[in-house]
Amino acid sequence: MNNKKAHWIIWSFTIAVFALVIILHEMPGAESAPAFTAFQPMLHAIINGTCFILLLASLFAVKSKNIPLHKGLNTLAMILSLVFLLSYVVYHHFTGDTSYGGDYRGLYLFILLTHIPLAGLSLPFILYAYYFGMTNQIGQHKTLVRYTYPVWLYVTLTGVLVYVFLAPYYGA
Repeated sequence: MNNKKAHWIIWSFTIAVFALVIILHEMPGAESAPAFTAFQPMLHAIINGTCFILLLASLFAVKSKNIPLHKGLNTLAMILSLVFLLSYVVYHHFTGDTSYGGDYRGLYLFILLTHIPLAGLSLPFILYAYYFGMTNQIGQHKTLVRYTYPVWLYVTLTGVLVYVFLAPYYGA
């Protein structure tokens, strides 16, 4: 695949994800949620936590010059992120949003209001970093990862924290 085709795919996918999220918030919710949705918030936290660990392990692998392991860990993190995205869309279609009712509202809102835009805005950059790494365009990969990696790490960690804050309120 050449860079022009990759550019088109990355931006098409990014626009499709943004459109899906916007449509999700504008669509009327389902009348009832299937039973499996009760387990999805915890699944999302597990996926985010696993991606966080995979990203740390990936950093260790590249620092140890184990490039095949580095690529494999990043591929697994990408696959899990796609599974997360699909599950997240399904969950929110059936359940809508969950409101936080606890005592740490300011902290929760800070985490949530940094998590959401960083998750969305980082998507094309994560995809580019992955593409550059997999196609051995190491200069571009390193330049992009310098900024993208800490953001992706933050998004995966705060995804777990959002779950921890909201866990008592799911299904309430």
